[in-house]
Amino acid sequence: MATSAQYAAPVERAPLSARISWMLFDWSVQPFYTLILTFLFAPYFANVVVGNGPKGQSMWGFGAAVAGILIAVGSPFLGAFADGRGHRKPWIALFSVILAVAMTSLWIATPSAPPATIYLVLLAFVCATVSAEYTAVFTNAFMPSLVPQGELGRLSGAGWACGYFGGLASLFLVAGLIVPVGDTGETLLGFSPLFALDTASREGDRIVGPLSAVWYLVFMIPFFLFVPDIGQKRMHDGRPATAELWDTIRSLPHNRDMLLFLAARMIYTDGLTAIFTFGGIYGASVFGWGPLELGLFGIILTLVGAFGALIGGWIDDWISAKFVIVAALLILIVAAFGILSVDAGHVLYFMDVEPKAPGSAPFSSIGERVFLAFAVIVGIVSAPVQASSRSLLARLAPPDKITQYFGLFAFSGKVTAFLAPLLVALVTAATHSQRLGMSAILLFLVAGIVLMLPVRAPAREA
Repeated sequence: MATSAQYAAPVERAPLSARISWMLFDWSVQPFYTLILTFLFAPYFANVVVGNGPKGQSMWGFGAAVAGILIAVGSPFLGAFADGRGHRKPWIALFSVILAVAMTSLWIATPSAPPATIYLVLLAFVCATVSAEYTAVFTNAFMPSLVPQGELGRLSGAGWACGYFGGLASLFLVAGLIVPVGDTGETLLGFSPLFALDTASREGDRIVGPLSAVWYLVFMIPFFLFVPDIGQKRMHDGRPATAELWDTIRSLPHNRDMLLFLAARMIYTDGLTAIFTFGGIYGASVFGWGPLELGLFGIILTLVGAFGALIGGWIDDWISAKFVIVAALLILIVAAFGILSVDAGHVLYFMDVEPKAPGSAPFSSIGERVFLAFAVIVGIVSAPVQASSRSLLARLAPPDKITQYFGLFAFSGKVTAFLAPLLVALVTAATHSQRLGMSAILLFLVAGIVLMLPVRAPAREA
């Protein structure tokens, strides 16, 4: 059975300015994920704003869960409503404004804030998370109109890499030049901060939200100027968009390749999420890593992930997106076994090594280096899995329902996101072993491969 994407009219390559401007969305939005969700604001919220690490982490987790539910439920409906009903840029503009306002609102997160302020910050966090993901649904839908199908892999991979580099650049700007670290009054690079920020009220931590908003708005300007937004026109029979979405969902069993792909992505994305969630925790537990080691670890994985996305994009177009996804998941399984083979006194399960000496330099022990080597492999192949998933969806989806299918794509990435972390937690609690708990992730990667193997990727364009 041929996929509907194979019947689409040939697409000419858009001008370079349009393609680069589309990639800049990933660059623009990445500080939200890097600075707010991962490295800077989330730990500050839990430990300082709430003032109780476990309680703050729990509240942040509940906020993330609420956002995940709203993303999973809302994305398909938004996509169905948008397809065939005009331009997509107004939707992107709407959610961009909400995202920028929500990030700016994080400035109110003062130390030991009263409950009302804490809940307002959580509301802003939820709104920002949902808006960022909703915006991605619409920006992803532009892909098939920018390049021929034979170039979708490189476009998606380059965009993913652009996001990684954007995260690193924003982290360098904020931690290296703006935010003072510790009691020295200097930035991470040893410079005086560019702005006079009050350390008592933690303005250095709070400014992350407004800076991320400014970054996003500035770098999204080229998207609105140069990415063509062709108005979609489609005859409707008067039924609401929800009815169209229901028809699409009911037709999925007859679209075998799309159904298998969405199910596979749902499972292996859970595994990837768990790897990113628990990988640093496992390393910190085994080797006693502190903020310096964890920060360097994150930077290294981000760098190799960017280059992995670029390389994966070329292989995607050269062979197929399916090949990239399956091969990368197989390599991930091998690398995961390698990571789990390392503990304080052993590598490769049975080889004895000297434990890390207290106070020694980062990554100075053999165990750390072996762990880091396998982690680098994870970083290299995890980005291509995500970038090629995006390009494969763009190839499989019917052109007149592309936004709707990217809504289902977002749904598949969120609807079961709790399963892998939950299984890791349950196995760890039952066995009292972090290694056995982490091994549960392998089940999701294997299941993802099994579901991907029968997927028939569209024939490559000549």
